[in-house]
Amino acid sequence: MKHKITLGVVCLARKTFDYHAAQDIYNAKKEELKRIENVDWVWIEDLVIETKEADEAANTFTSVGVDGIVIISGTFHLGHLALILDNKVRKPILLWPFDELPYNGGKIRLNSICGMNLNASNLYKSGNDTFSYCVESQIDENWIDAIRIKVAMEKANIGLVGYRAHGFFNLDIDELNNFKKTGTLINHYEIEALYHTKPSEVAVQDKEKQLREVFDTTGVTDDQIYKVAYLAASAKEFMTKHDLTAVAIRCWPEFATTYGIAPCAAMSILQSEGYIMGCEGDIEGTLSMIACRAVGAQTPFLADLSQVNFEEDYALMWHCGVAPANLWDQKCVRSLDTYFAGGKGVTADFVLKSGPVSVVRIDSARGKTRVFVSTGEAIPMSKDLRGTYAKVRFIKPIKSIIDMVIKSGLAHHVSMVYGDFIKPFIKYAEIMGMEVIE
Repeated sequence: MKHKITLGVVCLARKTFDYHAAQDIYNAKKEELKRIENVDWVWIEDLVIETKEADEAANTFTSVGVDGIVIISGTFHLGHLALILDNKVRKPILLWPFDELPYNGGKIRLNSICGMNLNASNLYKSGNDTFSYCVESQIDENWIDAIRIKVAMEKANIGLVGYRAHGFFNLDIDELNNFKKTGTLINHYEIEALYHTKPSEVAVQDKEKQLREVFDTTGVTDDQIYKVAYLAASAKEFMTKHDLTAVAIRCWPEFATTYGIAPCAAMSILQSEGYIMGCEGDIEGTLSMIACRAVGAQTPFLADLSQVNFEEDYALMWHCGVAPANLWDQKCVRSLDTYFAGGKGVTADFVLKSGPVSVVRIDSARGKTRVFVSTGEAIPMSKDLRGTYAKVRFIKPIKSIIDMVIKSGLAHHVSMVYGDFIKPFIKYAEIMGMEVIE
């Protein structure tokens, strides 16, 4: 389900054009817009023609607290109107003209696109660099989804459990700069706070039963299975207690030593249930997963671009065993293993399913926030490795992808999801004034 947002809609017009037809078209468009998933619409029911009406519309939008506004050019109109709305509402704007109607007596009836041009020029010259526009019969739903990303970021409550992983300097962030750019504040907790949160024994038993049903557990001990189950139940209780949207966990090197196992398998189970959990204390990777879910992507997870094969043109997207358990290819055996951390790893091991994928990362460097996006296809492979992984052929040659990633200094985690979701991220970057790397 996509993140819920509130959008204001206003239709501008001028009586020297066919404003009656514009009102009819506007009424029909409202019915179309109502069918879009998870949007609360705030309508200015009548056409806005005079500056006083624009001022009243702006007051309505600010009183409700809209997340963005759609300014429709029903006909050509006064240039004051969009400027008044921008100045008072201060939210992302989508400019949208109506299609021109058949001429009537040799006269242009709407002149809507010229009205949009007027608004765009006025906004740009007054310093607004982040407005968007759509010259289509249907509204730009990528813009709507970009607003979902923005709102999801601003409302996210992220818990950083511990710190970034040892030596992973590139995952560190300037928290106040991150707040400035995304609106997200980070809450810090000690590692022990996660597994010292006591779940009910029933919850632990349910998780233990789930683990034995989902995974081949012959490679681990009963005590390790219990620890995974307890940690999964504990983490679930911890996130509920602190009302956390997501957590980023310093999952090594201390975790296995202090708790007895690493959290990988527990994270795999919880992520399959829709919880967002970033490994190695990666805040921006976790933000990227939140953004993916905001636009309707299911069970996002973090992966490394671990190997490249130029001859066969693919990359191995791998991680040590945290991918959501529901994403396995339904061919290999899903198993638990202890191949790292001195036998305390307890990771999920399986091949990820085939199908179209998107990879995304919101990433900061040198004071700038960038958005990396690409699409590809996960292709079948045999279970030759431990951990969770897939071979992916990207839309561009893997040589181009690796050159782009390395030269731009992107961090080594990406959020990976099944489906094509990158267009809203490009629009989000445009709205937020961020660089796009694609």
